[in-house]
Amino acid sequence: MSAQHEAGVTTTHRVVILGAGYAGLSAAIQLASRAKRSENVQVTLVNAQEHFTERLRLHMTATGQELAELSIPELLEGTGARFVRGWVTAVDADAKTVRIDDEHVLPYDTLVYGLGGMADTAAVPGVEDHAYALNSAQDAEALADRLARLARLGRGTVVVAGSGLTGIESAAEIGERHPELDVVLLGRREPGAAMNPKARAYLRSALERLGVRVRSGVEVAKVLPGAVELAGGESVPADVVLWTSGTRMSPLAAAAGLTVDEHGRVVTDATLRSVSHPEVYAVGDAAAIRQGYGVMHGTCQGGMPTGVHAAMSIVRALKGKQPKPFRFGYYHTPVSLGRHDAVVQFTHPDDSPRRVHLTGRVAARYKETVTASPWPTWGRMKKMPASGAFWPRGGRFTRAGAAR
Repeated sequence: MSAQHEAGVTTTHRVVILGAGYAGLSAAIQLASRAKRSENVQVTLVNAQEHFTERLRLHMTATGQELAELSIPELLEGTGARFVRGWVTAVDADAKTVRIDDEHVLPYDTLVYGLGGMADTAAVPGVEDHAYALNSAQDAEALADRLARLARLGRGTVVVAGSGLTGIESAAEIGERHPELDVVLLGRREPGAAMNPKARAYLRSALERLGVRVRSGVEVAKVLPGAVELAGGESVPADVVLWTSGTRMSPLAAAAGLTVDEHGRVVTDATLRSVSHPEVYAVGDAAAIRQGYGVMHGTCQGGMPTGVHAAMSIVRALKGKQPKPFRFGYYHTPVSLGRHDAVVQFTHPDDSPRRVHLTGRVAARYKETVTASPWPTWGRMKKMPASGAFWPRGGRFTRAGAAR
C-alpha cells in the first residue's frame, strides 16, 4: 500500500491507466468513483484521442452514418479522475514510468495496461498500402468517403477480407447502405461458424438478401491496387478492400519487459496482475486471461468486466486485502445485419452456442441495447457509494452485465 503515513507525511498512490477503450474507461470510472473521497489515490487515464471510439459502431461510421461525439473528459466528469491526451511511446516497468509523446513522463505506483489490439495490416503484403481498416473513427470516416465516391459512380466492387464478426457486420452494413455496389465477403471460415446451424443459416440468408456474396475457405495472399490475390493465384477484382482479418497488439508491453504470450498480450495471474510485474494489471484484449475453458478473446462483453475487476482489485490491495480471482463466462454473440436485422446467438460460459437465438427486428433491438449499454453502466458506476458493488459478486461476474 503506497498511500501511508511516514514521519507524518501522507503520500499519494498514483494509478495510471493506459487506453480509454471499453476496458480502460471502466477501470478508470470504477476506481476513481470509489477513491474520489480519498486524497491518497490519484487516477490518471491516458489516451491518444479525446473522443471515445465506439468500436461496436465503427461499421456504421464506415457507411457515412453520424454518431454522437463522446468526450472522454465528460465521461470522467464527477469521478475525480484526470485525463491526459497523448500517445504512449514507452513503458519502463522497472522505473515505473510511462512516456507520453516522447516528451512527458508519468510516474506510477500501479499501472493498468489497456492498450488493445488493432487490425493486423502487416501480416499480408499490400494491406497497409491498398486496404482500409477499422482501427479508429478516422479510418472509418476515410472508408465512408471512398464508398460514397464509388457509389456516385453507380458501380464498383467492395471486398471485405475476414469473415469474423467485424467482417460480417461491415459487409452487411455496406450492402444495405450501398445496394448499387457489389460486396464480396472473403474468409477462411463460413460466416457465423461458431453459431448453431439455424442461427448460421439465418445469417447466411440475410447476407444473401443484402446482396453480399460470400466466399468461404479462401485465404488472401496479397492485396493489389485493384484486386485481391488469393492463395493459389486467383485474382478477385476490388475497387475497395476492407481488411478485418486478424489483430496485432502494441509492442509496448513486450518492450517494457512484461511477460507476454505469442500474440503480445500481457500474461496475467488469476487476479489480472502481470505474472512478471504484480504492480501492473492488464485488461481487455491487451491481456491473456486464462479461464477454465481457455484464454478469453477480446470483446466488449469481456473487456468491461476486466476493467471493473482490476479497479476492485486495486481498491482491495490499497486496503491491505488480497485481490480476488477473476471469473468470467460468455453469455451471447450479437451480430448486426444492417439497421433493422440481426442475429443473437446465446452461448454457454465457454462461448459454445446454445440452442436459443434471436433473429430479425427483435434481435436488432437487442443488439442496439447491448451496444448502448456502456453509457448507463458507467453512469451507475459514478453514482454508487464507495462501499457499493457493481458487477463483482465474490469475484464472479453476473449476467446483469452481459457476463456470468
